[in-house]
Amino acid sequence: MSDRIVGFVLVLLAGGYGWIAGEYDTGFADPVGPAVFPRLLALIIGSLGLWLIFRPDPEPEWSGGRTLAIQSLAVALMLGYALLLVPVGFLIATTVLAAALAAMLGARPLPAVASGALVSAGVYLLFVYGLELALPTGKLIGGG
Repeated sequence: MSDRIVGFVLVLLAGGYGWIAGEYDTGFADPVGPAVFPRLLALIIGSLGLWLIFRPDPEPEWSGGRTLAIQSLAVALMLGYALLLVPVGFLIATTVLAAALAAMLGARPLPAVASGALVSAGVYLLFVYGLELALPTGKLIGGG
């Protein structure tokens, strides 16, 4: 029953996410537009939710103890990332998140920070120069 409940929540989330994405407007004639990626993501999430509703695991095992604590910490880190992305900027927030997740997966501190910085810089370059998308620079660097 728990798989069906999670599936139902995912379908509702995907529906709301897709609905909100439909309201994005660029103000110029972009053939693809900003709603394509969120709608694609909503379609994937909704499909996974439907899979859980119609094909649930007969005996799902829920995590407990240390595993549940690590998963909860990862969710908290991602929520903190979403809240701090604009104030501290993409580069800093993404470096901290990627480093923290790498450390949670067993990386030593220095390699975790180094990989976090490389991931952050690489994604920044891809988004800003490859996809020509603006990312928040944060108030710490003097942006907005």
